Amino acid sequence: MKEIRLGIKGMTCAACVARVERALKRAEGVEEARVNLTTQEAFLRLKEGVDLKEVLKRVAEAGYELVVARAEIPVKGMTCAACVARVERAIGRLPGVLSVSVNLATEKAFVEYLPEAVSLARIRQAIREAGYEPLEVGEEAREKTPTHQKDLLLAFPFALLTLLLAMGPMVLPLPHAPGLLQALTALPVLYAGRRFFRQALAEARHRSFGMSTLVALGVGSAYLYSFLVLLVPTFFPEQARHLYFEAGAVILALILLGKHLEEGAKGRASEAIRKLLALRPKTARLVQNGEEKEIPAEALIPGDLVRVLPGERIPADGVVVEGKSHVDESMLTGEPIPKAKGPGDQVVGGTVNGEGALLVRVSRAGEATVLAQMARMVEEAQGHKPKAQELADRIAAVFVPVVLGIALFTFLLWLFLGPGLAHAFVAALSVLLIACPCAMGLATPTAIAVATGRAAQMGLIFRKGTALEALARADTVALDKTGTLTLGRPTLVQVLSLGLSREEALRLAAALERNSEHPIARAVLEAAKDLPLPQAEEVRALPGEGVEGRVEGRRLHLGGPALMARLGVPLPKEAQALPEEGYTPLYLAEEGRLLAAFAVSDPPRPEAQEAVAALKALGLRPILLTGDHEAPARRVAEALGIPEVQAGLRPEGKVEALRRLQESGRKVLFVGDGINDAAALAQADVGLAMGSGTDIALEAGDVVLLKPDLRGVPEAILLARRTLRTIYLNFFWAYAYNALLIPVAAGALYPFTGLLLNPMLAALAMSLSSLFVVGNSLRLRAYNPRLTALP
Repeated sequence: MKEIRLGIKGMTCAACVARVERALKRAEGVEEARVNLTTQEAFLRLKEGVDLKEVLKRVAEAGYELVVARAEIPVKGMTCAACVARVERAIGRLPGVLSVSVNLATEKAFVEYLPEAVSLARIRQAIREAGYEPLEVGEEAREKTPTHQKDLLLAFPFALLTLLLAMGPMVLPLPHAPGLLQALTALPVLYAGRRFFRQALAEARHRSFGMSTLVALGVGSAYLYSFLVLLVPTFFPEQARHLYFEAGAVILALILLGKHLEEGAKGRASEAIRKLLALRPKTARLVQNGEEKEIPAEALIPGDLVRVLPGERIPADGVVVEGKSHVDESMLTGEPIPKAKGPGDQVVGGTVNGEGALLVRVSRAGEATVLAQMARMVEEAQGHKPKAQELADRIAAVFVPVVLGIALFTFLLWLFLGPGLAHAFVAALSVLLIACPCAMGLATPTAIAVATGRAAQMGLIFRKGTALEALARADTVALDKTGTLTLGRPTLVQVLSLGLSREEALRLAAALERNSEHPIARAVLEAAKDLPLPQAEEVRALPGEGVEGRVEGRRLHLGGPALMARLGVPLPKEAQALPEEGYTPLYLAEEGRLLAAFAVSDPPRPEAQEAVAALKALGLRPILLTGDHEAPARRVAEALGIPEVQAGLRPEGKVEALRRLQESGRKVLFVGDGINDAAALAQADVGLAMGSGTDIALEAGDVVLLKPDLRGVPEAILLARRTLRTIYLNFFWAYAYNALLIPVAAGALYPFTGLLLNPMLAALAMSLSSLFVVGNSLRLRAYNPRLTALP
């Protein structure tokens, strides 16, 4: 049995307590549940191995919410996939930990836990007990000090000197160097690689082995064997009296070089986050009591007034109070054209002010800004693992012990069946050095890190790394209509004039609607904005029907079919057909006679047709799901080439439609506006929310499209598919490399060629394997999905 405490939100009375207790007791494995209303806590006694997610589910079903905390912990000392698996096991064993994901590329652990059941300090302690160093948030696990570089600069000259002393006499007229001198010149190299031996001891202490174990065993064996040959040569057969100081030194120098290059490449994989955060200005020009003073931008609070001069970055999110300018928001949306800003317009911290000075009232500052949220979401996405990584993690957990077994078997095989001890030693050493699991550990996280960073530059925020894989596999795209396929605002698209010119009809209608805030009235006023409007008199609203008034001495009525029917105004066929064609009709009448008919509609986005065609070209089946009526939905679908329409759906109807598609075996992407489509976005295999660049904080959607451009949807799919291909290529290389070269290192070619793989070449191949995987992932930084290339 184990006992834990849970924090629970939302309880207000004894009935709540009883409800939560009943819900908890229904969860499998819960032996006892007591709930305290005062402390807002639950005390549980659980059987070992109980899935806490089931407990979460029961509480949620009862209408309450467990207090869940999330932590991001930089972890120092991880070198390979086995390290990742060890840290995840150490944290995952703690009671109260709901999920843990460790990313080798960013060297961070992302933990979701119940703070009443386990503390952050205990999680950090578990990381230490596993043999690694948890750092504070903001610290970098990857060393920024030149320690790695210093070790490399120390190792390489002495490794080359040792190689020259050992091999020089074979190719140059040099005296044969004594073995003791080789041992001394190799010692600085051993010191430079001390981190591998230190980590290997920690791995041995916890009986969980990784890359450092392989390196330490390989290099340490070479040194130890050579020292023993020097000290007690008679113990070894004459043909086995070889020194391997130069092999050990060069191997360690090559591995240090490989790790140094790998660290740099991994750093570039997460470069997008640093670039985002670097956009935040350091200072702000605060306006108080008519005076300006410069303060740190991080000191701003909501309500402050700041002045932004031309060419400066806006220090925080806010609303323009005074001034007009154009603001470059390309870092937010990927769109290069600056946007006009004036009083009342929202601006985002980190964007660049253009030609005019602006006075901005701060609405969000510091970690609450859109920029900070973007960086945080990108980091969180990099911490999630797609399913492709799960198999790699399981393999990594047993890989190193298997390699140690293969190395031992190789040694014994060649010792008893082959040429002898020296041959057996070289083969076993090569197996240890060539089988490093670094490439396996880097295959997924580097690709995810680069892809999510590239997506952010394109105006796409992946809230989960798993969304990349789900997006790549989608075969059906369900699209909301209003605000997604359409502009989301009524627009006047047609005027039928009967005895009046188009301009005259617009003038009269707009005069009646001048003071109305109704969306359809706004559409008429927008269409007539360049016309001189006469003054309307005796204007009176007719609830549910329209409006009436006097304009230029004429008694006019403006409204829908119900008003015309009450007034007995006959409608010609073309005017009667407007509702059937999917338009909202507005009729202008005078003394029982129709003067004009206006067709109002929410038109498709200009780029929607191209986006739908691109989705079809990518092999996705488009479906329109909307709460609107059948006629306007059909008109939009026909205009955009969407063959399937389901109209008149309430939010729960959209969820049910998506569920039916999933039950039929479809992998569904749902695209909505992120406001009223939250349930559908959550139900789909992957949800993409259309944002505005300032509503990134929306919790709906696995992916947020910051620019109001539907072409971002097929672009996101292209990026996701390229990322998945990159991950698979990385995995293929990592596994094929080991599958092919471990037998070669073990001496599989010796019977045919009479040659063994040199351990120095094995170390070089191991480093190149990791560099290939990271380099292949880095190619995503330059990927530019082009819809014009689609068939």
